[in-house]
Amino acid sequence: MKRVLIITYYWPPSGGSGVQRWLKMSKYLPENGWQPVIYTAEDAEYPVEDPSLAQDVAPEAEVIRRPIVEPYTFYKKFLGMKKGEKVKAGFINEGAKKSGWKESLSVWLRGNLFIPDARCWWVKPSVKFLTGYLKDHPVDAMVSTGPPHSMHLIARALHIKFNIPWVADFRDPWTDIDYYKDLKLTRCADKKHHRLERQVLTEATRVVTVGWDCAKGLENHGAKDVAVITNGYDFSEIFNEKYQKTSTFTMSHIGIIGANRNPETFWETLSEICVETDENKSLKIRLIGQTDNSVMESIKRNKIENYVEIIPYIPHNQVIEEQRKSDVLLLFVNNTPNAKGILTGKLFEYMASGRPILCIGPEDGDSARILNETKTGITVDFDDKEKMKSVILDLIAKHKENQLITNGVKAVEKYSRRNLTKEFVTILNEIV
Repeated sequence: MKRVLIITYYWPPSGGSGVQRWLKMSKYLPENGWQPVIYTAEDAEYPVEDPSLAQDVAPEAEVIRRPIVEPYTFYKKFLGMKKGEKVKAGFINEGAKKSGWKESLSVWLRGNLFIPDARCWWVKPSVKFLTGYLKDHPVDAMVSTGPPHSMHLIARALHIKFNIPWVADFRDPWTDIDYYKDLKLTRCADKKHHRLERQVLTEATRVVTVGWDCAKGLENHGAKDVAVITNGYDFSEIFNEKYQKTSTFTMSHIGIIGANRNPETFWETLSEICVETDENKSLKIRLIGQTDNSVMESIKRNKIENYVEIIPYIPHNQVIEEQRKSDVLLLFVNNTPNAKGILTGKLFEYMASGRPILCIGPEDGDSARILNETKTGITVDFDDKEKMKSVILDLIAKHKENQLITNGVKAVEKYSRRNLTKEFVTILNEIV
């Protein structure tokens, strides 16, 4: 069996979306002739934790954990945060623009001193450790997955030392990511970010990303022939149960809703529906996961808080059950310049659930492309209130008639983690 070194910051007990791609991918590598060797952080500062995900670690996987020094301890003390309080991913709190000088200074330090990200202190000790490890335990290929993009810098150094075939996997862009413009970068820091990004993109043996728009962006920054392997769902998470209509029309969003993902027009539309019709008597909106304060403010401003239920983060194995309880699943795309390329992991688990999806985002974006292809949902543009109202009322009517159905599991099989792993293995076999 060939061996592949996977350099990833996110690994159980990490929860959230960052861990899913390579936790699931590595699960199916052994049946395709590759043993995963996971290099990850020990006692890392994860935004959320989900110990239940440990059950998905492949028995054949070798997991190497090494201590990591992160600046979050100092950051939290500086801002007066509580010891157990979690720092959001990216080292930028939502609403930083309107916060005090301490937060503003912290963002400046993050952008200009921690390049490419807050895990940059882990690069040199990781390269030193892995240099010794690889001499005694060689591997046939490497994969680095970012963000954090410091993982790519570790792989690049090892690639130079050992000439190991290397795949740089981008779950999100680097300098094209939506918060890059908020980092308060000096000209020197901006040049360094772009220089490091170009080195990774041009020196990696192959570059892979999760969506077509992101692939175009990476190619604009120097990469060649970027392969698109989307996120997906696990076979074990397919729901074969026949849909049972609930008495209450329930729409659920599962996952983080940050300030730039807050669908203002959606809340306004729901408010109008509640005022203009009697559908409010059987309407329920559930927001499951971290929800920014701006979302709650919008809900209260539109006077629909009585129809909204907030549920804090829950383990991934419970998320699947919550999807079963929903009539419609809500997908909110970040309303940012890179919105067309945003392709969240939850989309694919939504599709596997067999529940119709209502996506609020660009109608010509990557998410809309997949929903149209699989006929598993409909996309409405951020500000198209007229269409939004029509779509919601149509969904309510279909709920009453027990007609809320989608194309079924067959339509989304190509996006199973097992099939997507086969695509990645094809790339690994080509470069070895």
